[in-house]
Amino acid sequence: MLIPVKPSPQVAAFTLVELLVSVAISSVVMGIVLYAFIFSTRSFVAMGNYVDLNKASLFALDRLSRDIREASSMQTFATNRLVLLDANTNQLTIAWDPTSGLLTRTLGASTTTLLKNCDYLLFDIFQRNPTDTGAMGFYSASNNPAICKLVSVSWRCSRTILGQKINTESVQTAKIVIRN
Repeated sequence: MLIPVKPSPQVAAFTLVELLVSVAISSVVMGIVLYAFIFSTRSFVAMGNYVDLNKASLFALDRLSRDIREASSMQTFATNRLVLLDANTNQLTIAWDPTSGLLTRTLGASTTTLLKNCDYLLFDIFQRNPTDTGAMGFYSASNNPAICKLVSVSWRCSRTILGQKINTESVQTAKIVIRN
């Protein structure tokens, strides 16, 4: 009787060189995946910041437009501060503090923050005079706020992403006519 002989099992294993190559390739692939994840996360946060800044800027612009249009007159003017009288002769102050980055609206004892993280703001005022041809034009009134008919406002807001300011600005510019 013949007894069948079983072949001896072969031991399958990686060599040290194969193991090092596979670890190196895996590390490169994981690095690329991690970089793509961080980049996409930063992009989504930036888009969220754009939307949030735009929403805040539109709210502030809407409030400023309403207040300036309804003002009966302008009392004082500075490039970062307006003092108006509303229809009820209440003093309304709109001011930007460059140190804190806040744009505030103060009516009586009530102060409301219109914008946060405001890096730049500029007010300018104009009067409205007819020209020789009868056309109406706007001319600077910065030396006499009492004759102001148009307020120009421009601002820039930004936020940081992971501690850095990276393309998260919202720029608004408007010219608002006082309807008194």
